[in-house]
Amino acid sequence: MTRIILFILKCFVGLFAAVGFLVAAGILFAGLLLQRFDGFEPQLAELPEETVLVLDMADGLVETQPDNPLARASLGSALVLRDAIDGLHRAARDERVKALILRAGWGEPGLAQVQELRAAIDDFRAQGKPVTAFAETFGEAGNGTLHYYLASAAGELWVQPSGDIDITGFSMQQPFLRQILEDYGIRAQVGQREEYKGAMAIFTETRLPEPQRQNLQQYLNSSLSQIVTAVAKGRNLETTAVRQLIDTAPHRGADALQAGLVDKLGYWDQVSGAVETAAGPESELVSLRDYARATREDPEDGPIIALVHGSGPIVLEPGENDPVFGRVRMGAADVVNALSQAIDDSEVAAILFRVDSPGGSYVGSDAIWREVQRARDLGKPVVVSMGNIAGSGGYFVSAPAHSIVAQPGTLTGSIGVVTGKFALNDFWRELGVNWDGVQAGRRANLWSSNAPFTREEWEWLQTTLDATYADFTDKVARGRNLSPEAVQAVAGGRIWSGEDALAAGLVDDLGGYRKALSVAKEAAGIPADATVRLLPYPERRDPFSAFFEDTLGGEIDNPAAKALVRSLARLAQALAPLIEAMETMSGDPRGQTLHTGPLPQSVQPRQSVF
Repeated sequence: MTRIILFILKCFVGLFAAVGFLVAAGILFAGLLLQRFDGFEPQLAELPEETVLVLDMADGLVETQPDNPLARASLGSALVLRDAIDGLHRAARDERVKALILRAGWGEPGLAQVQELRAAIDDFRAQGKPVTAFAETFGEAGNGTLHYYLASAAGELWVQPSGDIDITGFSMQQPFLRQILEDYGIRAQVGQREEYKGAMAIFTETRLPEPQRQNLQQYLNSSLSQIVTAVAKGRNLETTAVRQLIDTAPHRGADALQAGLVDKLGYWDQVSGAVETAAGPESELVSLRDYARATREDPEDGPIIALVHGSGPIVLEPGENDPVFGRVRMGAADVVNALSQAIDDSEVAAILFRVDSPGGSYVGSDAIWREVQRARDLGKPVVVSMGNIAGSGGYFVSAPAHSIVAQPGTLTGSIGVVTGKFALNDFWRELGVNWDGVQAGRRANLWSSNAPFTREEWEWLQTTLDATYADFTDKVARGRNLSPEAVQAVAGGRIWSGEDALAAGLVDDLGGYRKALSVAKEAAGIPADATVRLLPYPERRDPFSAFFEDTLGGEIDNPAAKALVRSLARLAQALAPLIEAMETMSGDPRGQTLHTGPLPQSVQPRQSVF
């Protein structure tokens, strides 16, 4: 310990002299975060011979980890979905792993994520290994439908005696602001294609338009039907009985036990104790996150399949992955660069493109579409794996792929376009504010919020919407090998569940990461049982470089600075035992829940394919 302290002091002296106290403190703090949340994190020294895995949904689920250690730290112990799926697959075939406990009822996973986890749990049980689910409650003063849906995949289900089974189904509600906006002199001028495109209806309507109501109802009905079928199978109940239980929920613990929704009432210590006893006298609880890290497989040879992520609303500029402030955006420039590198790399046999996006910029979406189409033209297969949502622009970028794989609950489609602006001229007049100025160019104020569209500008907008919608539907028709009439029948801004999208010809198969990977191997001519290297594109940034670029606003291109970064990395690694000891003394509090629900949609003064 004395040597470590002396080493730290020496580093501090050199560091302070080089970059100053504040910058040094910030960089060191980033280093400490990095060792906690990145490659320096202490790992299992040895996996117990009798291991009971714990999948704790309170840790949260994410599609991918940000490079910036500060942003990564905000995620706490969040599991990367792909790591969780791969970890469960390995654990199912690992003789040391005796059982799995699913700690449910926390967090906000999406429907498609839950379905991917359910499939992995089914595979675990299929190998003859028991799965026990526990929750303090399934939705205390809230909706626990998705949490219970996940837990129903277990062979045995416990709930705390005081808990509820709040499986009340789904609802979609939104405010309609047209009246209040008009009362304040604000008018939303929005054009859309077509009647089911409801992204901006909250600003232009006083209630839900009937076509959109019917479409949303169809989506919710499909989603709930999937859950009813799965719960009935998992709990050995009739589907009619499950629907009746949903319609009469919530149910208290004792009532749920009598109805067959749960198997036992108890507390966490009773559940974990019972599972450990059944697993063996030397059994130990190990988190799935720790297990996945300790057993991660990184083959050094074999065919390469590139993994490209596209998450969040699509923007033309570089993207963002900042969980601290909840900003996750799919930057077209970033995704195009990643796809381009993978396409031009002769060692890459296929590309797995993970899409989880509600759409966004039309131009940005089109730029990404072009790269997927280019891969197709060059004969390099792109297989899209859809997450919770792949709507509008998220579907646009997927359309030319070799194959599209979605979960039954993935919200997909929404083939349509919308654009517009807020006219605030009456609002300013009421406030006594007068805007005045000069302009060069008759349409220089086209997107200004200080004046409404002129008749000429509105006609131009409609013509542009027609052209954009025609381009969108034409590219879907060509990408999906559908007739224009077939595309029009499923377009118009309609949303579909993945299950319904399969029937409509908008996707090719149902499943998650592992299904998409098998499709990619087949498309590339790789044997199904062959080991492949699934490599992220672009290559992950060095975490310290990411910290400099994202937090301090500059790249590291100075040799001395790079050497400093490497020294800080070594310092953080040296401090790892100290941090581990501090954590041991202070306990390991459960991770914060991570919100992974739909992101808010905003009006943009450009064409959007939300």
